[in-house]
Amino acid sequence: MSLVRRARPEDASEVLRLRQIMIDALPGGDASTHWHALALPGLRERLGEPDGDFAAFVVDHPDRPGALAALVVGTLDYRIGKASSPHGHSGYVFSVATDPDARRRGYARACMAELLAWFRERGAGQVMLTASPEAEPLYAALGFVHKPDPTMILTL
Repeated sequence: MSLVRRARPEDASEVLRLRQIMIDALPGGDASTHWHALALPGLRERLGEPDGDFAAFVVDHPDRPGALAALVVGTLDYRIGKASSPHGHSGYVFSVATDPDARRRGYARACMAELLAWFRERGAGQVMLTASPEAEPLYAALGFVHKPDPTMILTL
C-alpha cells in the first residue's frame, strides 16, 4: 500500500503550512503568512473536487498525527496543441515541499510519481515545473530536462 494519498479538504491548513516552507526556501521568498486565511476557503474547495484540473498528493507525517510530511501540487491546463502535446493538455507542478524533519525518505519522489500518473491519466502531453537547485536531481531522475525558455512574469 502506498504512503501517498490524495489531499482532502481537511488537509488544507497543512497544505498551506508545507507550501509556506517551500516559499520560505525560495530566493526572494515572502515569509508573510497573512494570506493563508484568505487562501484557505478556496483551497478547501479545490481539494474537494476530485475530478477537477487541480490535484494535491501528500504523505502523512509518521511522527506527528494530523501533520503532513510531504506535498506535491499540480494543475492541468489547456494550451493550443503543438508537436510534443498535440491535444494541448499540459501539466504544471507548482508546489513540492517536505517538512524539514521528514526529508531524505523518498516522500517527495513518491508524491511526484502519483502526480505524474494523474497527469498521464488526463492526457497531458508535457509537464512543466520550476526547480530549485536542491530539487533538480530528483526532477532529472524523473526525466525532466531544462528548456531554454525565456519565461517572464507580471504580478497583478
